[in-house]
Parts: sequence; C-alpha cells; structure tokens
Amino acid sequence: MVGEARMVLVTGATGGIGTAVCHQLAGSGYPLVLAARNEAKLKTLSDELTGDGHVWLQLDMTNDQSIRQFGEELAARRITLDGVVLMPPQAHSTNDPMPGADAWRVLFQNCFIGPLEVLKAAIDRMNPDLVNGRRAKIVIISGISSAQVLGHYATSNVLRCAWIGEAKTLAFALGARGIHVNTLSLGGTLSPWYREGIEKRADAAGITFEQRLAEETANIPLGKYGEPAEVAVAVEGLLSRFSDHMTGLNVMHDGGFTRSY
Repeated sequence: MVGEARMVLVTGATGGIGTAVCHQLAGSGYPLVLAARNEAKLKTLSDELTGDGHVWLQLDMTNDQSIRQFGEELAARRITLDGVVLMPPQAHSTNDPMPGADAWRVLFQNCFIGPLEVLKAAIDRMNPDLVNGRRAKIVIISGISSAQVLGHYATSNVLRCAWIGEAKTLAFALGARGIHVNTLSLGGTLSPWYREGIEKRADAAGITFEQRLAEETANIPLGKYGEPAEVAVAVEGLLSRFSDHMTGLNVMHDGGFTRSY
C-alpha cells in the first residue's frame, strides 16, 4: 500500500513512448504510477525501473468499468498525484473526412471521453499547496494535427483539436488551484510501431529503411524524426519547475515541421 505518496501517473506506460518516459522520470527520482492494459508488461516495466515506490495499475481507457476501478484504486491506495502524463489512444490514419456517426461515437469514446474520465480521476487525487510551492502538472500527449491539418489524418485532426480545447479550458478552471495543464504535440517519433510503418513503406517502394527515412524527413528543418527518449526529456521539463509559469500551452515537438506562427 502507498500512504500519501507524491507520484506521477503515466498512462500508456508500456508503449514505446510511455516506456521511455517512465525510465526518464524514474531515473530522475520520480515515484510512478504505471497504467496500461497488459498486467504482465506492467509488472516487467515496474521491475526494470530504478528507484523505489513505483506501483502499477491495470487500465483500459476504452472501458468504462476499467476506468471506474482505476479511480477507486487510486483512492483506496491514498495516492496523491503531483503529475500526470496522459497518452490518449490514437485514431488510425484515414483520408475519410466524414466517417459515419457510429464510427465517430467510437472514436470520441475511446480517444477522448474515456481518457478524460481517467484525467478526472487523477485530478481528484491532486492536492497542490501553493503556500509551500507545491504545484501539480498535467502533460497531455497530442500530435501535430492539433496545430496543422494533415490530409491523411482526417479524424485525428478533429480529436487532437478537441484535446487542445479541453487543455486550455482546464488551464483556466484549475490554474487558481496550482494545477497546470499543457499539451506536448508530437511529430513523427521513432517508436517501435512507427519504425515498423517506415519499414513497410520502404519495402513497398523497394528501398532501404534509411532511404525511406531520409525521404520522409526531407521537409523537416532538423532533418529527422524524434526519438522516444527526446519526448521523455520534454515531458520531464513540463513536469518540472520549468513550467511553473506555463499553462494552457501546446508545445510542438516536431523538429520544426509545423510552420504556423
């Protein structure tokens, strides 16, 4: 049991980016609440992390019962959260700008409504103390379609903007309590599944992985995709005192790809 522990919750903890975030934060001394669907992977990750005080809780953000149980478990363990890294499930790429109503309902439930319920449960476990300089930080992982429309991510364009609107709304609602809400919008990031996609596109074009990667990153000012470890460092920055006077921001982590002012 964890008694009044000050912790950071990381959802999607066992994914390629989530794992990098967990190792970065644990290495910096943060005790973590690891949340994901696969119990075996959660246990393995917990055992791998440096530091003490980590706990893991099963969570399926697409399942209402799982979300309720997760919130109840946070309360039962008397966990106090000083940070949340929320990684909502992503919508698959699609060129269809007008999917059917049932498809939209599923997408909003899985990618927005369910994760927002998780965030509500986490906020209930936050207890910042401004007098003593203790603030709480929320980092929502988003994508560059939150700021720049992408033709092959038609539904994602909408869902990412929904999260940006919610983050800015929460920034106003929670700011006086000392709870900060910022989004980190990722461009191409070389997680395992993203690498697999590049490999498939390279095979289909009859070229090497390196050649395909060079083609895809030619229009990025830094000439590269991001690495999960780079995302993890950015997340830690937004959880740290670096963001003590920042809230409601959408930070682009895309190598300069987004051109908007």
